[in-house]
Amino acid sequence: MFRGLWAVMWKEILHIRRDPATRFVFAIPLIELLLFGYAIEMDVKNISSVVFDLDRQMESRALIKEFESTRYFRVILEVYSDRDLEQAIVSGRAKAGIKIPPNYSRDLVNGRQATVQVLIDGSDSTTALRLLQASQALGFLKSLEREGFTQDLMAVEVRPRLLFNPNLESANFFVPGLIGILLQLVTVFLTAFSVVRERERGTLEQLLVTPISKGGLIVGKLLPYCAIGFIQTGLVLLVMVLLFRVPIHGSVSLLLLLSGIFLIPALGMGIVISTFASNQGEAMQVSVLFLLPSILLSGFIFPRESMPLVIYLLSFLIPATYFIEILRGIILRGAGWAALWDEALVLLSFGVLFIALSVLRFKKRLG
Repeated sequence: MFRGLWAVMWKEILHIRRDPATRFVFAIPLIELLLFGYAIEMDVKNISSVVFDLDRQMESRALIKEFESTRYFRVILEVYSDRDLEQAIVSGRAKAGIKIPPNYSRDLVNGRQATVQVLIDGSDSTTALRLLQASQALGFLKSLEREGFTQDLMAVEVRPRLLFNPNLESANFFVPGLIGILLQLVTVFLTAFSVVRERERGTLEQLLVTPISKGGLIVGKLLPYCAIGFIQTGLVLLVMVLLFRVPIHGSVSLLLLLSGIFLIPALGMGIVISTFASNQGEAMQVSVLFLLPSILLSGFIFPRESMPLVIYLLSFLIPATYFIEILRGIILRGAGWAALWDEALVLLSFGVLFIALSVLRFKKRLG
């Protein structure tokens, strides 16, 4: 079934060594990890804000400092009219505007309700939601303070506790998922051009006259890239720990084992694409067609549970969905084999399916 496997594998290794393009194989995922790891930042803090203080008393100045102490608001400018306040937000210089009315201090001293207006730029929904929650929480806490309430007087005390990512660092959430996307991106592109390249360079004729089975040809081409993918996995995990300071709470050996299992369907997907494509341009287009759903539907950015039912069911057909769950499970939650064996079984099934399909699709003939 796998006749000629070692010969094809050695041929592919020689091609990898001689091809100048493969010199950047290890650099590409590291560069993309650095770019996207630093670019994707969902933590909302130090948002540029302007202040229109009509009261200008000690209480209003204290309120401005309290807004800044939340770490969500950063006052960059003080304006002196409603028009300037609105224009600062419209122009994009500020994402929020704080307007303190002239009777703010007097109302506080006399025991009346004091109002403060916070204008928030809603064009960025994530930032707007965090600023809205922060401003409401600040108003609630100041109300309790003015009324003299303490935690001892509250009938019900809620003490929330955040597990696994207590500081809500976006790197801890995005970087493990980003590793899964990058590994699939690089491995699919590595193998998507393998058969197509043989055809375009005229070396496919050499394979046609050799006593090599289709299984030996496919697996022989896949194994060298599997080794490359495994080395890439170690590199990106090392960068994640040393540079982004994301600790691995679970078993490193289990993480490497399951990463190796993921490489089988990732590389197999590329082989399948190469058997369908007639040239490298077509292979590129089909690869992008497969990769975009992996980014959007795998849970890397958007929670799958909030997707429409049809899209949610479709996400189960994407191998990256299961690998991202494995990465976040081991790295962030310290999950073990008992919690992740089903994801590993699905990935292995995808790998067998893709390899079998590529063997069936490959024709030992020209054209």
